[in-house]
Amino acid sequence: MSGDSEMFAKISKGRGDGPRQDQDETKRPGVLAVIQSTLAAAFGVQSQKARERDFKYGRPLPYIIAGTIFTVAFILLLVLIVRLVLSSAGLD
Repeated sequence: MSGDSEMFAKISKGRGDGPRQDQDETKRPGVLAVIQSTLAAAFGVQSQKARERDFKYGRPLPYIIAGTIFTVAFILLLVLIVRLVLSSAGLD
């Protein structure tokens, strides 16, 4: 039995060495932080602190999705503006 308890002690002792998964998840940026980082990155004004947080705790997928949505919305906005200007100038 002492062999089993020694093995359990080694396993239990090793658990505290690395970062805990639940601690990393609490530091992950939320939806608002992802949107803010995406907009700041698009305009080139993102702070060093936010960028480090995004790369350290964030997953890439939310940023890819937010960036894609922002890019499509920006292009659609530009198309709308050009159409309005051309329409008001009578150049449909």
